[in-house]
Amino acid sequence: MSEQTNDRKLEHIRVIEQDPATDRQGAYFDQLRLRHRALPEIDLADVDPSIEFLGKRLSFPLLISSMTGGDHALLLTINRNLALAAEATGVAMGVGSQRVMFTHPQARASFALRTLAPSVPLLANIGAVQLNKGFGLAECEEAVSVLDADALYLHLNPLQEAIQPEGDTQFAGLAGKIQTLAPQLSCPLILKEVGCGLSAADVELGLAAGVRYFDVAGSGGTSWSRIEHHRCQQGDLGLAFQDWGLPTPLALQQLRPYQGKAVFLASGGIRSGIDMVKSVILGGSVCGMAAPFLRPAMESPEAVIRVIESIKREFVTAMFLLGITNVEQLYLRDELFWTGNRN
Repeated sequence: MSEQTNDRKLEHIRVIEQDPATDRQGAYFDQLRLRHRALPEIDLADVDPSIEFLGKRLSFPLLISSMTGGDHALLLTINRNLALAAEATGVAMGVGSQRVMFTHPQARASFALRTLAPSVPLLANIGAVQLNKGFGLAECEEAVSVLDADALYLHLNPLQEAIQPEGDTQFAGLAGKIQTLAPQLSCPLILKEVGCGLSAADVELGLAAGVRYFDVAGSGGTSWSRIEHHRCQQGDLGLAFQDWGLPTPLALQQLRPYQGKAVFLASGGIRSGIDMVKSVILGGSVCGMAAPFLRPAMESPEAVIRVIESIKREFVTAMFLLGITNVEQLYLRDELFWTGNRN
């Protein structure tokens, strides 16, 4: 089992490298037009894109979303390069599923990143379905401890597990398990989809369980259904569901009634600083991206830093062209859309 879990992570990366169509490029954010200000009445230098997240300051609201980790030189290199880049640029970082370190102890090194990123938020990660497979508070706390994390992702991936040849599909009763776990955990718990979006019903269950942070992780970006299709090699079920789910802008729109009760992270199909600005307007406090950083992370931290700095320039420039000097002024400001229409 340990080899299977570790090898699967490497297979995922190879599939992404070989099949560009795993990034579905839904471009759902392109349907939203921002209101340009020819007289912004601010200087570009006036723009402050920094925010606070999990008690720490970010240079702008970017989260390097969960990708990988495991007992292999490539996986170790990717995570370390991402951590070094996150620290250098002042952005948050989440790691991939840490389940592998419980069956493959050598994988722990790929998650021990705090010395490389001492000042930025780091997010640990366990699959929620593992709570039905023997995991509990002890395993979750161990995942947090290895990373010295500021929060724990419980990722929700029923579609991916349904397509995976070795998938765990026992999702019944998870809300109750989460309700037991949340108040005992030493750090905030974040419920996260992996590319199909969170619905209002999901958030209702999470709130009832004591969860206050949610990563909507909608469709439009990386399709784990398509990735698992390449590994399954039995029928086209993974292709049939490759675009399944709620696009991120729609998910954020549908969750608007829960603003004030919950903090929403926006991810899924975000590919630029302009997309990030739109996500914040729609109610995302922090914006997650993964795909744009994978190949640079195989190269060097400097390569990742270049991508992050480019995205930050886009974000700051968009704020300037809207006449906005700080991120708080973007939040839930529908009038900043050209038509005011989010559909």
